[in-house]
Amino acid sequence: MKAFLLLLGCLLATPVLAGPRVELVTSHGTLQLELNEQAAPLTVANFLRYVDDGSYNNSLFHRLIPGFVVQGGGYDSGYSALPSYAPIENESDNGLSNRTGTIAMARTQDPHSATRQFYINLADNLSLDGGRSPGYTVFGRVTAGQDVLTRMARVPTGMNMQLRARDVPDEPITLLEARRLSEQAGGTMTSEPVSKP
Repeated sequence: MKAFLLLLGCLLATPVLAGPRVELVTSHGTLQLELNEQAAPLTVANFLRYVDDGSYNNSLFHRLIPGFVVQGGGYDSGYSALPSYAPIENESDNGLSNRTGTIAMARTQDPHSATRQFYINLADNLSLDGGRSPGYTVFGRVTAGQDVLTRMARVPTGMNMQLRARDVPDEPITLLEARRLSEQAGGTMTSEPVSKP
């Protein structure tokens, strides 16, 4: 029993290593994300590449379906597609699920086509998880700013002729800045400067 209590005490005293943290400053408020690089190393590295090169800054959340997802990262303020790095390997079999408040990569019908567009789940969307065929790769979760998602979900949407798509916010929802956060002594979070590769 003593050995068990000693082991339990050691486990409780061991700090849990959080994954990389990112702050998304939007026109509707600020979101904070914790990324899971153990479960989705390729996807997290890819996402952070766009964060670090600054190319998410002033991009749009161009797709909004309340009760489903809000999607962004792929278009500038004029609805022009932003340049992308090479597509990445699908990691949807990583044990993470498309549940409310998680962040995942958007892609085409090709499972290995994700580049820069991501989405945040506004509900439990388990149909997007992998199974017999690859799903959509979840790579982190929202840890602060759930109220921001609620405000986003209230924005009216409609048809956008430039994108030739429905479910586009009538009032632009802008990702003003994406930046890494670093943890300092005392557990406070501070912004890291964005570095160009």
